[in-house]
Amino acid sequence: MSASSSPCTTEPLSCFALDDQLLNVDQARRTLLTLVETPLCHERVALPNAHGRRLAERIIAPIDVPQNTNAAMDGIALAWQPGQSRWPLVGRALAGVPFRATLSAGECITIATGAPLPAGADTVIMREQLTQHDDDVVVSTPERVRTGQNVRRAGEDIARGSVALDAGERLDAARLGFAASLGVDEVTVYRRPRVAVFSTGSEVTAPGEALPEAGIFDANRFTISGLLREHGAEVVDLGILPDCPATIRQALDQAAKKADLVLTSGGVSMGQADYTREALGALGKLAFWRVAMRPGKPLACGWLGEARTPFVGLPGNPVAAMVAFLQFVAPLLGRLHDQPDPTPRRLTAAADEALSGREGRCDFIRGVYSVSAGGQLTVRSTGAQGSGILASMVDANCLIELPDTCAAVSPGETVTIQPLRRDSSTTSP
Repeated sequence: MSASSSPCTTEPLSCFALDDQLLNVDQARRTLLTLVETPLCHERVALPNAHGRRLAERIIAPIDVPQNTNAAMDGIALAWQPGQSRWPLVGRALAGVPFRATLSAGECITIATGAPLPAGADTVIMREQLTQHDDDVVVSTPERVRTGQNVRRAGEDIARGSVALDAGERLDAARLGFAASLGVDEVTVYRRPRVAVFSTGSEVTAPGEALPEAGIFDANRFTISGLLREHGAEVVDLGILPDCPATIRQALDQAAKKADLVLTSGGVSMGQADYTREALGALGKLAFWRVAMRPGKPLACGWLGEARTPFVGLPGNPVAAMVAFLQFVAPLLGRLHDQPDPTPRRLTAAADEALSGREGRCDFIRGVYSVSAGGQLTVRSTGAQGSGILASMVDANCLIELPDTCAAVSPGETVTIQPLRRDSSTTSP
């Protein structure tokens, strides 16, 4: 992407009049989404390389799945006739070797799971219900047989010409397998968003280096990069920048030229050495920088350079940075993939305990949701909610969202939760 280090004089978005206003979460999210003027382009990739990518075109089933009406288990195939107990065997069908003749009434063949059902047959009886003799079989429990049982119909998974996967769906393991079952070997997907990431602050130290007396290890770059990869982005890691206006300005300028989105953490509040907002004002435009939420109030948003590369300056506190990412950056990545409603997923649960918020701001409480013995979704907090307590995000599997109209929640009251992505969870429903 091209960019310029000179100030931008045009104001394509009315949101830039917001600047110093304190926005609520929904206003901030809607405003930030307007920074994406066009979605990313498409590309064709081989199916083995498509995991995690988002489809740009729908996939239409070119065949019926399954292709043939077939046996759901091992046994015999026949045209069921109640009252007949002994059935002469006239052949067999295997998954790759079908029985090609038409089966006459009163006859049967042995059949393996997945083998096509021969013409003339309508039912499969499992092996466990049979007693086999030399050239025939006896159905031991005929009263349990139903016409059509244990048969998978051609096209019952999906019929030829149907929409198998729609544009916008992310190719997870199940969708990859589904596409492969149709014989699809290439898919059209959106290009991965290229996101430049760096941390700011002279006190921030890379893991593995000696920690100064007043230093902190850089957790944010790792949490943010992990979240980006979970959301299908390509990370451009630009390291740690000191509290130097010229260095930050140069880094932002270069990042805008090589990325679809630029993210920083720290340096966006009213602190004495918070230079990121200043650099943003010199290189592009600031839309807003304050959101009525906890954690995550300081959040700079705007664009950089002539290409108007979207920029988000996340808070410096680790939990605040993660919460702000989930509320604002994740939807922005969805908009780059042309998602019509890229807002966070929400569920409702009953609070297990009293929860406190504050009217006038949205509180995001780290929580653990589970299913009660009665089948109800319930949630509790992880305990201490300081914005620097990163262990609380490790323990959490959701965010409890208390809107700006809510000051307190009593036990048993219904609350909104946002499930967090986890590879595995013993408490997820």
